[in-house]
Amino acid sequence: MAFTGDVLAHRVINRAALQPDGSYDYTSMLANIAPLVSTADIAVCHLEAPIAPPDQEVMVEPQRISSAASITNALAFAGFDRCSTASNHSVDRGAAGVDATVAAFEAAGMGQSGVARTEAERLPALMTVNGVKVAHLAYSYGFDGTPLPAGEPWRANIIDPASIIADARAERALGAEVVVVSLHWGASMASNPTADQQRVAEAVTASGDVNLIVGHHSHVIQPISQVNGVWVVWGMSNFLSALPTSDQWPAKSQDGVLVSVTFNRADDGSIVVSRPSVRPTWCDKGNGYVVRSTAEQNDPTLSPAVREQLRISEERTREVLGEFIPA
Repeated sequence: MAFTGDVLAHRVINRAALQPDGSYDYTSMLANIAPLVSTADIAVCHLEAPIAPPDQEVMVEPQRISSAASITNALAFAGFDRCSTASNHSVDRGAAGVDATVAAFEAAGMGQSGVARTEAERLPALMTVNGVKVAHLAYSYGFDGTPLPAGEPWRANIIDPASIIADARAERALGAEVVVVSLHWGASMASNPTADQQRVAEAVTASGDVNLIVGHHSHVIQPISQVNGVWVVWGMSNFLSALPTSDQWPAKSQDGVLVSVTFNRADDGSIVVSRPSVRPTWCDKGNGYVVRSTAEQNDPTLSPAVREQLRISEERTREVLGEFIPA
């Protein structure tokens, strides 16, 4: 499996994707990264912005964000199989936005975890790869004051260790051998896990029912470590985004990673999780918000300025995750 950071379609990204006929096309932003993403059996993105409801504007006031439904087509084109969708923006566009988000993934042939149109679909279906049944769950710390639709608490998952463990056990009862949990948690621009992240990770991994945790929301890269013998990818920063949008956001908020983990069934039937492997990425805001592997710094067709920024980005990422980046 492979995982990436936040796909966060700010207004300027939506404007860049807007076509003369009024449609939106994000494909060019993700085309360069497709060769890396598509090598995974299951590639998982994190769509932080919900899909705008049909017949409503994609770009609304700054307090709320959304993407056009076609972003799921671009993600599928890049090789992603599913996304986590639980974030602090999950219900920015209300119940209609949740419905539109699930429908867009369905139309693109992708799965998602984190939001639901009905209570029955809150627990996602299992995936089977090479005979191994895999569950992917997703949760957010909250919704920044935006209430869930009245009487529908299942619309978006909120982080609660007891609920996460209960869901993991429910998936295992259905046959899951691997359970991966995506968590939208922590604090923006915090380069190290917060006390709350550590508390949640400790509780969830102690259950023995979760094989891997991957994190989002920090908008900068955080470390990778083990908690109770379980790998925790604390924060993968941004994948596609327009940050930094102001002095509030550091240059490293353009840095991202593609984290790969292999699951193997041992002779005794248990699942063995490999040490994570990291490929640094960088979002090129100056050239159409193209997500690039930092290995492109060796591409002579790119401008010296872009190649230098890729080199600097990789250096920043190596400072945090160098031990996980292949030589």
